[in-house]
Amino acid sequence: MSGGIVMSERAEAEHGDLLVILRHAPHGSLWLREALDLALVGAAFGQSVSLLLMGDGVWALLAGQGQGPLGQKGTQSTFDMLEMYDIERLYVDASALASRGLAPDDLLLPVIPVDASRLPAVLAGHRQIFNF
Repeated sequence: MSGGIVMSERAEAEHGDLLVILRHAPHGSLWLREALDLALVGAAFGQSVSLLLMGDGVWALLAGQGQGPLGQKGTQSTFDMLEMYDIERLYVDASALASRGLAPDDLLLPVIPVDASRLPAVLAGHRQIFNF
């Protein structure tokens, strides 16, 4: 994949400083926007940042999202900036995808699917975890 976020076994094994967990749908609250802002600020200050999308948070990576019902700005442009900030590890809860009828290919960016047995290793591989 050229020009996109590259997911590799090496990137998966490294983990990082910060893990930002996104659990909320893209519209209806400010949780997703706040989580992405934290990730970008952390990366801007030299932290190695990973994202983990769980539950309804997986909806945030679907293509074609516009404004929310309350005029909330879409998040696709923010996700497009992740590469520029060197945020390369996007984990996604495999069961959350499956229960919503989604597959990794349905998402805007390449992700690393994580099943329940691998979730503790992902969490343990980060110094700080922020849950949104």
